[in-house]
Amino acid sequence: MGTDWNDQTPIYRQLRERVQTMMLDGLLKEGDALPSVRQIAADYQINPITVSKAYQELVDAGLVEKRRGLGMYVMQGAQQRLLQSEKQRFLSEEWPRIRQRIQRLGLSLDELDSAASTTTLRSPDTAQTDANADNQTGE
Repeated sequence: MGTDWNDQTPIYRQLRERVQTMMLDGLLKEGDALPSVRQIAADYQINPITVSKAYQELVDAGLVEKRRGLGMYVMQGAQQRLLQSEKQRFLSEEWPRIRQRIQRLGLSLDELDSAASTTTLRSPDTAQTDANADNQTGE
C-alpha cells in the first residue's frame, strides 16, 4: 500500500479503496488476514479510528469478517463480489461519461481499437523512450 494520501477524499475511503484494489489484484486472497488496525495506523501514521472506519466499511460490504481475538480476514467470495460491484459501478457511473466523451470527440471504433492495440503492445518504458526520441528529433 502506498503512503500518499489525496486531500480530496477522506483517508478512510482511500484506505478502503486500496484494500479493495489489493483484493481485486489478488494480493489479498480469500482467507488472508488484513494487517492489524494498530499496524496500519503505525505504518502510515494515521489515527487508528480512521483505519477502523475503513475496515468497518469492508465488513459492511461483506468483503471482510471480524474474528474475535484474531483480527480481520478476507471472506470467501469477496473478490468475486467486489469484481461484480466494480463492474456494475463502472457501467452505471463511468461508462456513460466515457461514451459521451468518445461521441463528442467523434472517435470511431477503429480509432479506439487501434489506440488500444498500440498502448497494449508498447510498455510504459518503450512509450517514454519513443517520446524522448521524438522530443530530440523535434517531432
